[in-house]
Amino acid sequence: MDSNSNSNSNSNTTTNSLPASLWGKKGELVRPPAQFRNFISRDPGARFPPEANRYHLYVSYACPWAHRTLIVRKLKGLESLISVTSVHWHMSLTDSWRFVTPDEKLPMDDCTPDPLHSDVKRPKELYLRANPDYQGRFSVPVLWDKTLETIVSNESSEIIRMLYTEFDDLLPEDKRAVDLYPVELREKIDEANGWTYENINNGVYKCGLAKTQEVYHEAVSNLFNHLDKVESHLASRSSPGPYYFGAEITEADIRLYVTMIRFDPVYVSLFKTNKGMIRYQYPNIHKWLRNLYWTVPAFKDTTSFEHIKNHYFVSLTILNPAGVVPEGPTPHVLPLEARN
Repeated sequence: MDSNSNSNSNSNTTTNSLPASLWGKKGELVRPPAQFRNFISRDPGARFPPEANRYHLYVSYACPWAHRTLIVRKLKGLESLISVTSVHWHMSLTDSWRFVTPDEKLPMDDCTPDPLHSDVKRPKELYLRANPDYQGRFSVPVLWDKTLETIVSNESSEIIRMLYTEFDDLLPEDKRAVDLYPVELREKIDEANGWTYENINNGVYKCGLAKTQEVYHEAVSNLFNHLDKVESHLASRSSPGPYYFGAEITEADIRLYVTMIRFDPVYVSLFKTNKGMIRYQYPNIHKWLRNLYWTVPAFKDTTSFEHIKNHYFVSLTILNPAGVVPEGPTPHVLPLEARN
């Protein structure tokens, strides 16, 4: 699960439990909010000004929330300004994510030991370095300030908004022109984000981690009702073009993609969202998804199915005790020209 334990245990073993605080009275998932909510800003006197090579992103290629930041970083051409390190795909339910060791080699070149702190083995340690009294999730992404040696933010929706604009003075003209949150669409994007997050991004987790049949039924029915809503929107959108709102990629594409790309390979089986598959039941979503994956490098190049599938099926022992990783669906993404 990408919403991580608040345990301060030093144990390195994976247990078969998550904190009871993650569930409400009916057995429904309740995701706690992020706690580091600072902003990089071009405003004079800002504590966190935009500077080249000052900030570092800690991410997981498995985590959909961290995946958002990787996509935006690449779309905006920020690779030379903001460095990145990915954790190992395995997540302990007690101590959360860990960095790879020097002798481990995983897919994606930036999956390495922490390059900034040779003594740090887990992002958990960075949280406690930023705030020794921290009590919360040891989640990714983490936007780290190398100068002040602290966390700027661990809220992905706010990190990506910073990356949209605050580094524009340091970017070439073509990357400054990439506008993922255009003024004329902001109201529509915000409205779509609201129900997409609650019912789809987090909706799959509500299905997978439901503790009663009633809660699961409500969650899975709600999830597929909103997938139907996305399908209808993509079928009837007024602006021509292959993206969520037509001709240009926006935040709505990014936030939906990270769940849809994991849906058939992971959520259908592990989270029991098996009332339908994107590739078979949702032709318009499927076409939209394949277009992003195959034609926009920022999406394909930041998608690692090895990280994704191993993380979910091996880490979540509460759902898959044996840690067996399914081989299908094959291929994970059908070709661009595939028939719906």
